[in-house]
Amino acid sequence: MKRLLALLATGVSIVGLTALAGPPAQAATGCKAEYTITSQWEGGFQAGVKITNLGDPVSGWTLGFTMPDAGQRLVQGWNATWSQSGSAVTAGGVDWNRTLATGASADLGFVGSFTGANPAPTSFTLNGATCSGSVTDPPTDPPTDPPATGTPAAVNGQLHVCGVHLCNQYDRPVQLRGMSTHGIQWFGPCYGDASLDALAQDWKSDLLRVAMYVQEDGYETDPAGFTSRVNGLVDMAEDRGMYAVIDFHTLTPGDPNYNLDRARTFFSSVAARNADKKNVIYEIANEPNGVSWTAVKSYAEQVVPVIRAADPDAVVIVGTRGWSSLGVSDGANESEVVNNPVNATNIMYAFHFYAASHKDDYRAAVSRAATRLPLFVSEFGTVSATGGGAVDRSSSVAWLDLLDQLKISYANWTYSDADEGSAAFRPGTCEGTDYGSSGVLTESGALLKSRISTTDDFPTS
Repeated sequence: MKRLLALLATGVSIVGLTALAGPPAQAATGCKAEYTITSQWEGGFQAGVKITNLGDPVSGWTLGFTMPDAGQRLVQGWNATWSQSGSAVTAGGVDWNRTLATGASADLGFVGSFTGANPAPTSFTLNGATCSGSVTDPPTDPPTDPPATGTPAAVNGQLHVCGVHLCNQYDRPVQLRGMSTHGIQWFGPCYGDASLDALAQDWKSDLLRVAMYVQEDGYETDPAGFTSRVNGLVDMAEDRGMYAVIDFHTLTPGDPNYNLDRARTFFSSVAARNADKKNVIYEIANEPNGVSWTAVKSYAEQVVPVIRAADPDAVVIVGTRGWSSLGVSDGANESEVVNNPVNATNIMYAFHFYAASHKDDYRAAVSRAATRLPLFVSEFGTVSATGGGAVDRSSSVAWLDLLDQLKISYANWTYSDADEGSAAFRPGTCEGTDYGSSGVLTESGALLKSRISTTDDFPTS
């Protein structure tokens, strides 16, 4: 446990043409710039810029443009060294894209804020040479659907991956918001009728993640018993209209291939048993760590076919390296997955974070990756990566706002009364029947309940 669109793209684009101005040293004598707002929300937006050098090769470059509105500000960027002075924004090449041959391109991006309008820049320069172009107005937003009625599973039906999004039976992107169990070998009393009634009806949760540890007194000690317990919780979630994420909770050792045979046996069994259900999502490796992405990918490409043989339609979540941080916790980034994806369809990639430990650089990675990969935050905490300590409210809210903006589904760690900061309930709560009042909730639990219980946006047309 310990670690870590679809708002509709507004479609703004700018295409520059060959510039005629005489270039200074290392100037591009021609360039093209393509600017796209990939998502926008109240007071903020994410944009991508693709620059193409149409002139002589350059071994160093600076992109320049002007924010058209005084209220527009650069918040953070990636794939370049970004800065803003007044309304002027510059982005300089970094180690891996500093050299641009003739015809070569670099993809950059940033998150910005605005207080008034959010018009797109209308001109760009590359090393002082102008890239002229035109702006295409964004399409009109479609009318907002009225809130759907019914349970999450009843409204959305069988989920599937479409592009980078999790989509429902109407082929519309959706965001699921819910809670993860702690280890079911330790906190069984927290997962009975009263607690799951509260989760579905009071918390209005869309999903329950069932964390079945493989080691640590888990599955390997009693495969049949733990398989039965998982299936029982899947049924309980289904009865309450929630989705169930079956989590093969591997943590130590960090190489999922250590448990490959166990995974094949377990997923063959649960996939066959639950194949006719529409509320099941499979998570095949919780937090790979100390292992390469190549090894994780190899594991996934051996386990996913086992699930598909019995249940061809369900979504499968694949863990990523660095404790499911897309490699960020190992000093890498999402590019290794983008450039070498799992050879399977209808899959998503796990991203985990703990708000007090994982902040702007992790959020920047998610912002970038969400334009290229289908992401599912199958576990996150409001505290440190140890699962304990104080709630970092500001970072937690920043994370939740970002996930909402990008329509990325999530499950919070944990729906339990563990004696640690990440638990939703105060110790001893699971000995009673109250799972919703302020008297039993921790600071983390109160925050998550307030976010999860707000009205879902489940489009049906």
